[in-house]
Amino acid sequence: MDDSWTHTGYAQRIHFGAGSLDQLAEVVKETGARRVMLVTTEGRADSEAGRRVASLLKRQLVSTYTGVTSHVPTTAVETAVRQAQGDGVDGLVSFGGGSCADLGKAVCFFLEQQAGTPGMSAMDRPVVAHVAVPTAYSGAEVTPFFGMTDFATRRKSGAGGPTTAPVAAVYDPLVTLDTPVRVSAETGMNALAHGVEAMYAIRRTPEAEAVAAACVQRVAASLPGVVEDPGDVPARTAMLAGAALGGRALQNASMGVHHGLAQLLGGRTGMAHGLANAVMLANVVRFNAEAVPVEVARIGAALGDPDDAAGACDRLRAGLGLPGRLSECGATEEDLDAVARMSQGNVNVGFNPRPVSEEAAREILAEAW
Repeated sequence: MDDSWTHTGYAQRIHFGAGSLDQLAEVVKETGARRVMLVTTEGRADSEAGRRVASLLKRQLVSTYTGVTSHVPTTAVETAVRQAQGDGVDGLVSFGGGSCADLGKAVCFFLEQQAGTPGMSAMDRPVVAHVAVPTAYSGAEVTPFFGMTDFATRRKSGAGGPTTAPVAAVYDPLVTLDTPVRVSAETGMNALAHGVEAMYAIRRTPEAEAVAAACVQRVAASLPGVVEDPGDVPARTAMLAGAALGGRALQNASMGVHHGLAQLLGGRTGMAHGLANAVMLANVVRFNAEAVPVEVARIGAALGDPDDAAGACDRLRAGLGLPGRLSECGATEEDLDAVARMSQGNVNVGFNPRPVSEEAAREILAEAW
């Protein structure tokens, strides 16, 4: 890791705690937005919490898009952007998991592009103010980048910039209570992976590393409780804080081969992003240990086992009842070969602390298969 670094502090306010959803209208008002689009899924829109979100926004809500699906299809982004333009929105509220936050960020990004005023630095103001209300643990609600998938080519890509980061996030653990246990487990492992990758990222600041370590500790301590008792509000509260820490760490840390391969697997196979993270994590930590042994030992310490960080990751996954092999998740050997070939064009793979050739990517995937 180079001793020189630049840390960016985003103009972003976080509201955290049980009942914080009550502040939503005031949070949106604080952004200056007057015409708001709500981005969510059909299921979330029809839920009690979804109806409450719409009610809280009142006259500020002029547009609702409920076409969010996993992996954010490019066709959905195009439709939502057209709707936002037609309804003249200047604010956006995303309500749901990582795909909702990502689609919301994509809408904001492309509206800025089309307005001819794309934000080039963290000093610029976003054209559309985005307030994110997460219901799972992806961390996407605070990061400036988003992923989307072209299902015609089965490729997942990403974009974003300084002004794409949501200007506010409302973390209310009470709205996560109806999130399915499996979704909690998978997105929780995604949060853990954010912390792990940020701790040994080739581009990270001291603050990002410290926040990432706190993320790993918080997730490892709280995620099993969420899965064992989905109604455990303290466990969900701690887990949501861990997810927030993981997302914040990524604001000043690069990702690596783990997230690169998870993105490619999702685009290729349709596998949930969190599940791909869960299955791949231990294998990638084991691969990277040779290049960054000190950092991996710190990760292990944060997980409670400084001598076997990869094993600690895998034991946590197994304890959550998640599959441990890609072959159990619908991936074929043909998929692995395609992902290995695509890996060399993936930005995250290129930023891994240990160089990853196509053959190395194929070996990591084969170990996980």
